[in-house]
Amino acid sequence: MKGIYWLASYPKSGNTWTRAFIWHFLDKRETAFDINSLFTGPISSSRDIFDEYSGLESGELSWDEIERLRPEVFRAASAQTEGPLYCKCHDAYSFLPDGQTPIIPPDVTLGALCLIRNPMDVCVSFAHHGGHKNYDRSLKMMNDPNAHLVRHPHKQGEQLPQRLLSWSGFIESWTYAKGFPVKVVRYEDMKQKPLETFTGIACFLGFEVDQSSIEEALEATRFERLQEQEKNSGFKEKLPRAKRFFRKGQIGSWREELNDAQVAAIIESHRDVMRKYGYLDEHDQVLY
Repeated sequence: MKGIYWLASYPKSGNTWTRAFIWHFLDKRETAFDINSLFTGPISSSRDIFDEYSGLESGELSWDEIERLRPEVFRAASAQTEGPLYCKCHDAYSFLPDGQTPIIPPDVTLGALCLIRNPMDVCVSFAHHGGHKNYDRSLKMMNDPNAHLVRHPHKQGEQLPQRLLSWSGFIESWTYAKGFPVKVVRYEDMKQKPLETFTGIACFLGFEVDQSSIEEALEATRFERLQEQEKNSGFKEKLPRAKRFFRKGQIGSWREELNDAQVAAIIESHRDVMRKYGYLDEHDQVLY
């Protein structure tokens, strides 16, 4: 079956763990799992993929020109594969300037996992991912409805710019998308109810599921194992400024890092979505 399953997430919300699980579950080789061989499909923002399937040099195009071509690039990538792709995506579900044409084309989309995490923990983890502890900087980006990733006007990286939106805006953009099924998965459930949660992920992605295969994949991709591999061999997806990619992976570590003003700012900006997905009660008490 051709098509794309989008693994859509705001950064530092469990995307790499999910891809590791998928890779191990689908891989039939007897070799040990290796984080640096991890590939379930290209990231949606890959510059190389864009250049390959568009036949153009993205560095010679404007951002508007690139965006107009991206839906066709995704269609071409889907058409030239034998089976489903499981593509990491930090792009919000957004539209071209006509307001009608989605950049992620529904006609080649089999479904989307929307992976979410308590924004308090995202704020802390996102800062460390960037190689700093300036949580106000992360907070400003998470609260910005026009936030982008990798949009550097004076340099060209391996990835194209991505329209991220705010934390709430990103989640709502995907959960309100039409034309394909969307499954919301909380990072906290991945940690606290792994067998149940990853079984649900596998079923959504159309895998032939049995409990032993799920348990084997979960054991092989435990956070401590991924962390140890990075310690011994490095991890190619780690940003140069970050000390490590697999840092803590904990629930609630924000309580040791964020001050009251930062917590209040996150609640004020994201109250509705936090309540909707069980991160906040009716008295504004954070539940994780």
